[in-house]
Amino acid sequence: MKKGSFRKKPAPQLDPAMRFLKALHSAGAPSEMSTEELEKQRRSQEILGNLTAPMSGLRWDEFEIGPLPAAWMGLERPHRRRRALLYCHGGGYTSGNLGYSKVLASKLTHATGLDVLSFEYRLAPEHPYPAALEDAERAWDYLMHQGYGARDLVLAGDSAGGNLALCLCMELRRQGRMLPGALLLMSPWTDMSASGASYTERAEMDPMLTLEYIHAVREAYAPGLDPGSSRLSPLFGDFACFPPTLIQVGSHEILYSDSERLCARMKEAGVPCRLEVWEDMWHVFQIFPVKKASQAMENMAQFLLEEL
Repeated sequence: MKKGSFRKKPAPQLDPAMRFLKALHSAGAPSEMSTEELEKQRRSQEILGNLTAPMSGLRWDEFEIGPLPAAWMGLERPHRRRRALLYCHGGGYTSGNLGYSKVLASKLTHATGLDVLSFEYRLAPEHPYPAALEDAERAWDYLMHQGYGARDLVLAGDSAGGNLALCLCMELRRQGRMLPGALLLMSPWTDMSASGASYTERAEMDPMLTLEYIHAVREAYAPGLDPGSSRLSPLFGDFACFPPTLIQVGSHEILYSDSERLCARMKEAGVPCRLEVWEDMWHVFQIFPVKKASQAMENMAQFLLEEL
């Protein structure tokens, strides 16, 4: 991991096991969100969660928050419960489910020792914007009713889940409510207008995402809406009073600009923000069983120790 000048080079080769995980994790580049494509993707992501979540020493307790499927991930051994983490899964707002969220939820629990609440928000195109945001607010309200203080909560998200985490913070602030104590963002999708240079400059290097896929899921999630609106693209919003934020992004991502520009905007607003650029890594690499993923999770835990 390092910052520095960008040198265009081929994307890293994946071994057979990694290619299998990539096939399950990646949505590919569909030109449209057909029912068949979405069902296949959602089933694959459920398989991914069940196969690869490192569950040793952890418990997974499913329940419902009203109509919202949810689950607590936590350590089996006794541990402090004053703080917790609310995790928003990725999937372009069109896929992802409770099972899929087990992978990063388990890694976050192992790294931080915190109980992690995952929730299965409604997906597009069946449920377009603002359904996912409404569900995220429902999950937040549940934690408030459980007696957690806002500052005792960490909000985390990957990809579209990073978008959702940022949008939830902005919605809470619009309502005059307190924000979480910290934000952890993994390859966050912050700019639905895809205006960053990396969408074209790094297209050949990204082994996971394509611009066609970005356009397809954006149309499914927010049909007819302005993608440059801060309600969809938090990059263009106001970050005043936002909590300390850690952003992790791979160097081989078309979403690289989303993270780089987000960090700059946050710092302009006076937010303590740290950007980690992980060399030769791809979109949401933290989900994969590679050494740099473990190091990235350790960095998240250290960040929380420093900021909370």
